[in-house]
This record gives sequence, C-alpha cells and structure tokens, in this order.
Amino acid sequence: MDTWLIVLIVVVVVILLAVLALAMTKRNGAARVRKQEQAREHLQEAQVRAARADQQQALAEEQAARARREQAEAQERAARAEREAREMHASAHEDRSAAEQLRAKAEKLAPGLSAQHDGAPHHGAPQDAGYDTAYDTAPQGRTPESGLPQHTQQTEGGSTRR
Repeated sequence: MDTWLIVLIVVVVVILLAVLALAMTKRNGAARVRKQEQAREHLQEAQVRAARADQQQALAEEQAARARREQAEAQERAARAEREAREMHASAHEDRSAAEQLRAKAEKLAPGLSAQHDGAPHHGAPQDAGYDTAYDTAPQGRTPESGLPQHTQQTEGGSTRR
C-alpha cells in the first residue's frame, strides 16, 4: 500500500473520531440541559408543596388552638356551673336547717301548733312552688314534699310527712 493511502485512512479515522467526539459532547450537553431543566421543575414543585404544607400546618395549628381555647372555656363554664350548684345546695341546706330549728322552737313554744299548720298552706309549700295540688305532682325530677331534686332529699328527719 502506498503511504499516501495509509495517511489518508489515518486522517479519515481521526476526522471520524473527532466528529464522533463532537457529537457525543453535544448529546451530553443536551442531556445536561434537560437534566438541569428537570431539576429546576422539581425545585419549583418542591417550593410550591412546601408553601402548601406550611399553610396547611398553620391552619391545623390555628384550629387546634381554637379547639383548646373552646375546651378551656367549656371547662370554665362547667366549673362555674358546678360551683353555683354547690352554693345553691349549701344555701338550700342552710335554709332547711334554719326551718327545722324554727319548727323545733315553735314546737317547744306551742306544742301541737305545727300539727294544725301542716294542712294549711304556708311559705315554701308545694302550692307556692308551682305544684298541681289536685294531682299532687311536682316538676320533673322533684318531689312534692320539698320541691328539691330527688338526689338531694334527706332520707331521715326533716319536716316532711311520710
């Protein structure tokens, strides 16, 4: 073979290798650009989702705080109602004790007088408390004798007729 043919083949091979290298570089560059673009899209999506997550978390925290506040208010109202109920119960107990003491004093001063007044209406009697004496009934949950809720009735003593 001639030398010029060998040189020509070598030059063609080198040119082909250079063209191949250039094509590979271009292809890698395009792939890199595509990857960068895809990475930017992922970053944007991540930012959008992070913002949405922050907003949802803020709403959830606000809702939880509102629920805690409402629960605290409800507990406060319940405690106030219980305290008022205890005060009313204590007041009723004091009034009942005072009434018993007055009846005892009246019985000592005029024995038998309280028996005469048992049939007559007097202050605090069922007639004054909204009872229907024709049917001898009390409001729901109350007894005709005292007008108090059943769970506060004394089982012994007192001035009630049995």
